[in-house]
Amino acid sequence: MRLNFYDTIKSLIPSIVVNARGKFRMGVEQYRNRLDNAKSYGEVWNIVRDTVEFSLGKRRGGMMLFLDDLPLQLGAYHPVGTNNIVLNRRLVEIVEASIKNKRVVNALIYNLLLHEYLHALGILSEVKVRRLVHEVARKCFGENHVAAVIAEKTPWALLKGISLEHVNVRRRVMEIVKDFEKTDKYIV
Repeated sequence: MRLNFYDTIKSLIPSIVVNARGKFRMGVEQYRNRLDNAKSYGEVWNIVRDTVEFSLGKRRGGMMLFLDDLPLQLGAYHPVGTNNIVLNRRLVEIVEASIKNKRVVNALIYNLLLHEYLHALGILSEVKVRRLVHEVARKCFGENHVAAVIAEKTPWALLKGISLEHVNVRRRVMEIVKDFEKTDKYIV
């Protein structure tokens, strides 16, 4: 039996998969390892962009991330018509302090950024975005990975059982995340 190029590559490296456009992309284990070991917002962001491109075939560059102390009911938001995502710094800090598990914190940040990135790509329906967040997370990380579980339930499930009386209500200045989206392209 003669194998074509794609079948040969897939048989040699089973962890690499081919998306609908015939492009090689990472498999579940690589996406899991990247997210579980991410050390910055920029690293999580690159995973968000890669998983969306793999799953949905869409990509948008030039995004900026801001951290702000928002009400806990709001995880993040994307002002329509901008290239900005504003992430709830207070929510992330509460989860970091309470759960003390970088893997879970990264999965939370992934879900929040993914949700807003889908809005930035022009998908404005909350119902559709929530469904797509779960679909992308499940496809790229597997059904049982913490990112897929958070996407299926809700990021606020992480706050269950956490006492929120100690939450600092003092509002700090919004900050921009430097080197959030690195690019090797020079724009003229």
